[in-house]
Amino acid sequence: MYSRLMTSPLCNFAQLGALTVTDKSPSNTSRRDFLKTSGIAASATAIAAASFPRAFADENNTINVALVGCGGRGTGAASNALSVPNGNTKLVAMADVFEDRLNSSLGHFQNAFKDKLAVTDETKFLGFDSYKKAMDVLSPGDIVILTTPPAFRWLHYTYAIERGLNVFMEKPVTIDAPTTQRILELNKKAIEKNLKVGVGLMVRHCKARGEAAKRIHDGEIGDVILIRAYRMAGPTGSAAVGPAPEGKSDLEWQIRNFHGFLWASGGAVSDFLIHNIDEGCWAKGAWPVRAQASGGRHYRFDNQGNPAIDQNFDSYSIEYTFEDGTKMTVDGRTIPGCHQEFATFVHGSKGSCIFSTRSHVPARSRIFSDQNFSKDKQVWAAEQPEPNPYQLEWNDIIDAIKNDKPYNEVERGAMASLTTSMGRMAAHTGREITMAEMMEHDHEFAPDLAKLDYDAPAPLAKLPNGNYPVPMPGITKKREY
Repeated sequence: MYSRLMTSPLCNFAQLGALTVTDKSPSNTSRRDFLKTSGIAASATAIAAASFPRAFADENNTINVALVGCGGRGTGAASNALSVPNGNTKLVAMADVFEDRLNSSLGHFQNAFKDKLAVTDETKFLGFDSYKKAMDVLSPGDIVILTTPPAFRWLHYTYAIERGLNVFMEKPVTIDAPTTQRILELNKKAIEKNLKVGVGLMVRHCKARGEAAKRIHDGEIGDVILIRAYRMAGPTGSAAVGPAPEGKSDLEWQIRNFHGFLWASGGAVSDFLIHNIDEGCWAKGAWPVRAQASGGRHYRFDNQGNPAIDQNFDSYSIEYTFEDGTKMTVDGRTIPGCHQEFATFVHGSKGSCIFSTRSHVPARSRIFSDQNFSKDKQVWAAEQPEPNPYQLEWNDIIDAIKNDKPYNEVERGAMASLTTSMGRMAAHTGREITMAEMMEHDHEFAPDLAKLDYDAPAPLAKLPNGNYPVPMPGITKKREY
């Protein structure tokens, strides 16, 4: 079943039952307190969708854009959307749960894209339901950018499909098995509606990596026998989270520092290592069938030197196995003062490939006739300079929208996300995890997400000692925490 899944045009999952949510008890943090600490003025009440003019694509073939999730990645994605050559794109609506982040993002567009900015006070939305209001500004054929913490991806994608909108969603697409099955099932509706959907695994649009993958698949380095991937750096993003300051609720603190909490992002593995894992699978041309891994919490501190209370390990070492026995090793580390490396290497029976060299851009992909990457054994190198894949992915999706080309990256994005989660679960439980087991696992990190609001308790509750639950390999084996 799972070997067929790797090559099938669309994953064949059992029909999902109706989603269920349960009532939550009132939290100790009031809506007023949350609004105050997150910087949202109490007077900033969401305006009903019917009360403002709708934005339609005009006779100049303008594609209107709504941004849902106004952090750094969302701001970057919207900037790329507005930079598509002859794209005729215009930013018309923005949504977030934090006013300070929305305003900071808006300030960027006011400075850099003033002529392509049509966001008004009536099309800025705050709150957990703000995604609906922002999408309601759009018309079918327009595009919404979904760049909130990954936990919300399936929920927001559901509404985008209902509205008939094209979508760009950031990676990871999912963070656990239940949401993977759900988003794949949802995606069937998107395909039926001919919606164009991009996923933020932008290196798949990299020209250098694409040529390297083609050469590998054509047998230039022989049979692939080993893939090595690394993302070893110092503190990254919000992966190391200290205690919340006075006045911050658990819910706000977890969302603001989403890289630190499995329910919100899948943690450091899902949000950071996914790129290297995905490009390794691309080079192999398959998804792995099992994973074993190790990792640990050595000495975790936040940027202020406080002991970290997040759920991440300091280091991860994952070994994936493909159906033919080929191995892919993935090493991740976020410890300061250590050797750093951010690259992917492919070894074959006739040669080797530096698939990516350092970070995302440029890849500087190269092929060698030996295993030592000797300069005198180099037989091919990607042309330089390389176009930026962050921009290329947007050029491609806008081209697909304007010219009605088939374009849907969700299945590939979901499989990359689930493969990453499989490696993470192997490290967190201390067990070998198969793709078959991962596909059917029943632990959904945030099952009541659809009811989340300012007054709701955080999906991850503190333990009696004031700390958050962390993975305990060999002790907690059925679930990750």
